[in-house]
Amino acid sequence: MSELKIDTRLWSSKARNLSPYVPGEQPQHENLCKLNTNENPFPPSPKVGEAIAKVLQQQANDLRLYPAPESDELRAALAELYNLGINQVFVGNGSDEVLALVFASFFLKERPVLAPDISYSFYPVYANTFGIELVQIALEEDFSIDPDAYRQPCSGIIIANPNAPTGLLLSLADIRKLAGEHSNSVIVIDEAYIDFAQKEEGSLDTEVSAVSLINEFDNLLVTQTFSKSRSLAGLRVGMAFGNASLIEALTRMKNSFNSYPLDKLAQAGATASVLDVEYFTQTCQQVIDLRQALTADLTALDYEVLPSHANFVFARPKDGEASAVAGTLREQGIIVRHFDKPRINEYLRITVGTAAQNQRLIDALKVLQAEAESVTE
Repeated sequence: MSELKIDTRLWSSKARNLSPYVPGEQPQHENLCKLNTNENPFPPSPKVGEAIAKVLQQQANDLRLYPAPESDELRAALAELYNLGINQVFVGNGSDEVLALVFASFFLKERPVLAPDISYSFYPVYANTFGIELVQIALEEDFSIDPDAYRQPCSGIIIANPNAPTGLLLSLADIRKLAGEHSNSVIVIDEAYIDFAQKEEGSLDTEVSAVSLINEFDNLLVTQTFSKSRSLAGLRVGMAFGNASLIEALTRMKNSFNSYPLDKLAQAGATASVLDVEYFTQTCQQVIDLRQALTADLTALDYEVLPSHANFVFARPKDGEASAVAGTLREQGIIVRHFDKPRINEYLRITVGTAAQNQRLIDALKVLQAEAESVTE
């Protein structure tokens, strides 16, 4: 079959000049060990399936009706969970849609947006899509974020925390500093992985999530997702928390684009997930425990592993040949993420899998290391 030739003559100039985000690979492979897209190794709460089944079995006739446009029940559950008002909560079709609405609602201004140079690779795509100037601030040598480097005029700042792909965590004290120094700019903290972060011993911060700061700063917006810690990547639910005025701006933008972003099944399933606190807490802790064990095993193999607060680790092989390691693992059906970009091309981002998946990875790396050592002897 010949390759399809794309005719762009009817496209707008914007469509021609877009460089779309490339999502993590979803390969088809027998006996695949998939550790490349940061999906949760555990299933969602059993109550999610029960809630969706109830809609299908008892309320299937209601599928002919539009869903609640503002997802009121879900927003109320999230508001109660975080001790907020419902007018401080926004939900959308995955955090990517929420972030797109954030860019459109707050960053379409004369001044640039600031973001780390090594972070979620969708940020430059959003900026390009909306014609927003993006100034990328270099991470420190240890890949940490220096808040003082953001002391320049801007329309806003967006930071993934924990950062991706490094997994490093910015303290609440630093976030408070950013919000206070940029009182006329929107500070967006993208917390896709925050539920896997651990409170540091001796820290004065009583919380890890910046949601705890939104009543203190009217310019602080925190985004999260159901895709990671709640094992619902396939359901597509994201949320934002902030001052009621910020949430109103997002709602206006959403309703000028898509008034019904979450269907009835997504709303029911996500709400059930929020209400099952015990299951959520248990699975998050299991991922944290698995991450610690994986970090120890990789360190024993002479990998340099950054201190991760996410459901993945960022690790450098002893010789820095990350691309070669990723290729060899792929041949065995083990998929990890390699970024062919300056400063991070010697690292692998490895999703925390089940105990069996992690062990399969470590066993393969041990064989690879033994083969390398035999060659050098």
